[in-house]
Amino acid sequence: MRLIDAKYMERPFYGWRPMTDYLRRQGYVVNHKRVRRLMRKMGLQAIYPKPRTSQSAEGHKIYPYLLRNLAITRVNQVWSSDITYVPMRRGFMYLVAVIDWFSRYVLSWRLSNTLDGQFCLDALQEALCMGKPEIFNTDQGVQFTAHAFTSALEEAEIRISMDGKGRALDNVFIERLWRTVKYEDIYLREYETVPMLYAGLDSYFQFYNHERSHQSLDYATPAEAHFAKDDRSFSATSAAHEVSPVLAGVKGFASRPNCRPTLDPACAPGC
Repeated sequence: MRLIDAKYMERPFYGWRPMTDYLRRQGYVVNHKRVRRLMRKMGLQAIYPKPRTSQSAEGHKIYPYLLRNLAITRVNQVWSSDITYVPMRRGFMYLVAVIDWFSRYVLSWRLSNTLDGQFCLDALQEALCMGKPEIFNTDQGVQFTAHAFTSALEEAEIRISMDGKGRALDNVFIERLWRTVKYEDIYLREYETVPMLYAGLDSYFQFYNHERSHQSLDYATPAEAHFAKDDRSFSATSAAHEVSPVLAGVKGFASRPNCRPTLDPACAPGC
């Protein structure tokens, strides 16, 4: 599964057929049924337009994609969220994050050992402790089309935008975040336990937000861009882009980029 995940980050258009061929060329004896099952378990699918591929909630409301030809010019204009598979030395977890498109700042993140939608809702609620976007963009996954998730956005008077089915580039900035965090941390460290993974990601996201500069932000960090008094001083080159405590048995774990890590789902003072 680790090898499948790494290859998928390089070639997101790989479905189970080319992935099976790739693994066989690496010397692994696998059949397409096993590869297809593993990719489904990891939540991976080939990125290209095709019918009926999104695992959306049955009968959910269809929201339009609002970011096409939209210039991203300021903080809190657009936030987005997505889920990715996280390989470990033994087993795996799922990671969700909320990111600001302009500043690239990771507003919140959660780990879960299931694809239950609650950890996505918890991440959203934590992010909203720090502000409110004009538009919130996700894919059409069941976690994001669930009534509880969309209701939280509508109650906060946030416009909902959803990607077209099978269009990863509609949520390009968080897809880039996944590639960055995996190649700079997860793949290198090969975490053995969930507490080690949690602590490692907490440290990495602190580094990502407060120390890792971005060329597209004129070499500012996401935190510097996000909390600048004058957003115009960080005219991102992509502005015109189209587009802990005991963890055993706990499904989701949270960390706030500007607060001490906590498992308390309530907003911490000062967030």
